[in-house]
Amino acid sequence: MKKDTRIGPQNFSGDPPRRTYLEDLGMLRPEDRDRMLHTGVDVAEKDRSGTFIQMDHSVVHCGVRQDGLEVMSTAAAAERYPWLAGYRWRLVQADKDEYTAYAREHARHGYFIRALPGVKVTYPLQACMYIAADGITQAVHNIVVVEEGAELNLVSGCASAHDVQTGMHLGISEFYVKKNAKLTFTMIHNWAEKMQVRPRSAALVEEGGVYLSNYVCMQAVDVLQMYPMAYLDGPGATARFHSILVAPPGSYMDVGSGVVLRAPDTRAESIARTITTGGEIINRGRLVGEAPGVKAHLECNGLILSERGLIHAIPELVATVSGAEMSHEAAVGKIAPEEIEYLMARGQSEEEATATIVRGFLNVRIEGLPPELQAEIDRAVAASQESIM
Repeated sequence: MKKDTRIGPQNFSGDPPRRTYLEDLGMLRPEDRDRMLHTGVDVAEKDRSGTFIQMDHSVVHCGVRQDGLEVMSTAAAAERYPWLAGYRWRLVQADKDEYTAYAREHARHGYFIRALPGVKVTYPLQACMYIAADGITQAVHNIVVVEEGAELNLVSGCASAHDVQTGMHLGISEFYVKKNAKLTFTMIHNWAEKMQVRPRSAALVEEGGVYLSNYVCMQAVDVLQMYPMAYLDGPGATARFHSILVAPPGSYMDVGSGVVLRAPDTRAESIARTITTGGEIINRGRLVGEAPGVKAHLECNGLILSERGLIHAIPELVATVSGAEMSHEAAVGKIAPEEIEYLMARGQSEEEATATIVRGFLNVRIEGLPPELQAEIDRAVAASQESIM
């Protein structure tokens, strides 16, 4: 039966209790710290250049550990920097849908992160959007600016508390990657099974800039709907989207990404690995080449591990100029019995053989990802395998 996805933000409460600001993140409940850790957010802040944590509608912690970085709520940033008005709602249309319209009116905070010109950030900066109150709508507006020649790794972990059953998360994110700058943005989701999750994000990449977006969701979620965009506006700019998705029974994921290559010699890549163990995944990808010399590639590969479930891959290529090099490949299917038999003939049980194949399928090495974040993804893959088996 097709899932009813028409639930809106007004179906949930907008008034959770105010949370106390924490100088010491060790004051968080152990179960909350554990949920955050599984999205790559370490409250010990070891090997992190900064931290921003928002719980429901309250900013509970915010700070940096390296010069040349700025981290604060977008509300605070708007008061400090009048020029920020030119960055808000520039890439994501406020009237795009009912969710962006709700966020425009009701968004509370979100993070403003800025790497100053030429700053190379040593360790990842971490941000967490956390829902601790059951049945609320959390709407935030994030803005990230990586100034000319700077480099930043940002890991954004979004999660809900163990005792949260349902609710909605709306995250508006706008990324600005200036000339010859580089942003690696990794988002890991770990929501409750009845959560509605609808991020809206877009990136603008200038000449020689690099934007790498990695997305991981391997836990059950009621509805996940997102379609981040990247606009390559300067010659030589690059964008890459890598996604790893697992849909357990009851989950509905309508996800994808799009890149518009507007300038000459720009590059784009979109790679998705999807698995259903009973849920539904709509996997979209769209690359648009509008300038000479562009190169782009799209991959949508899905694996069905259940008699129930659905994967619908929708790759699209659009070129409006001659000389554009664009390609795609898509494949959806089950594990071939001969692959399992091959491994069983070498001493593995059927479960072990299946786990080996799944691990290989999800083993996407993400370029530019710091080792510690790759370790977090590897751990998520391992945890997912346990649930799959």
